[in-house]
Amino acid sequence: MNQLKRCAWPGKDPMYQQYHDEVWGRPVSDSQELFAKLCLDGQQAGLSWITILRKQANYEQAFLQFEPSKIALFDEGDVERLLQNPSIVRNRLKIQSIIRNARAFLALEQQGINFSDFLWAFVGHKTIVNKWQEQGQVPATSPESDAMSKALKKAGFNFVGSTICYAFMQAVGMVNDHITDCHCYAECVAAAKR
Repeated sequence: MNQLKRCAWPGKDPMYQQYHDEVWGRPVSDSQELFAKLCLDGQQAGLSWITILRKQANYEQAFLQFEPSKIALFDEGDVERLLQNPSIVRNRLKIQSIIRNARAFLALEQQGINFSDFLWAFVGHKTIVNKWQEQGQVPATSPESDAMSKALKKAGFNFVGSTICYAFMQAVGMVNDHITDCHCYAECVAAAKR
């Protein structure tokens, strides 16, 4: 059987490979989906993405499917309750950041700012298509992720440093960082044109 050529980072983990093949680098325009992804990327700080990916369903349950208007109502009692939940990362600052980010999301909305438009503006509303030959060429940040990080922090978000923002941009198809001989590269280029 012919082995599919893919980026090196998913390794042999089936869940990681599925995420790489079906999710990573595919353009996402739904504001709530982008919010959820940004929050999950923030949870990754200091950990590997596979740790968060394995807990994603638990996060969706714990944080009410990442519905910002519901999360924004969480109080200190909810934080304490979530700190007892072994199926998510039990870090007070990370839990509080999702609540804080939900409130920041709603504040943007109240100003008439669509979250998806706000984020996609950093890449001129179209995918940046890179042509990396190998994993080692892929950067950890970019001028666009620097700008996004700065703007998100100014808007009240946290756990949104430039490295987190760049990982987020890769995941939601704002940049195509599949290596050129990966089987997903051309599909993501095509998806970016739609």
